[in-house]
Amino acid sequence: MQILLVLAHPLPESFAASVARTAREALEGSGHVVDLLDLYAEDFDPRLSEAERRTYFDTPYDTSAVADIVARLQSADGLILVFPQWWFNFPAILKGFFDRIFAPGVAFTHDAAGGRIVPELTNIRLLYALTTTGSPWWLVHLYMGNPVRRLLKRGIANLCSKKLVFRMLSLHDMDRATEARRKAHLERVRKALAAI
Repeated sequence: MQILLVLAHPLPESFAASVARTAREALEGSGHVVDLLDLYAEDFDPRLSEAERRTYFDTPYDTSAVADIVARLQSADGLILVFPQWWFNFPAILKGFFDRIFAPGVAFTHDAAGGRIVPELTNIRLLYALTTTGSPWWLVHLYMGNPVRRLLKRGIANLCSKKLVFRMLSLHDMDRATEARRKAHLERVRKALAAI
């Protein structure tokens, strides 16, 4: 499979970067081709421009400002996102990735008859999210209702592709995670991705 591996963390020495390296090694070890898109290293601008917003409903929508990344997404069979959850949400750069890259004509088309959207990322057969939270498991799941998982699975995965495999692996309470817990999480990531 061709996998687009998206890293959204500003620090190259971050735990997220370690997760991305582990993911890449596991995938390549299983024979997959990995395209690493490090949003910070590639200086991705997450801001939806005025022109992009004004023409959002034009057909065809103009993706020329992000054509390279759109092409990378459209050539992938799988998408793996690596990011921390900040304030129970995506980092701004990853939200901007969705806003600018998952655009009309790329991720979906508008149904002319009404409010539905028609999935267009039929090439994507799997979507994995490899993430961390600063909060403990119970706070993310019981109090907040796991908002990032809901947004990814119900929103992005279900509305942009059909019949894809969705999985989310999270290390909770990251701010207090011991070295042993971090290593165990990396091994969990390695095993999960080696099995793809």
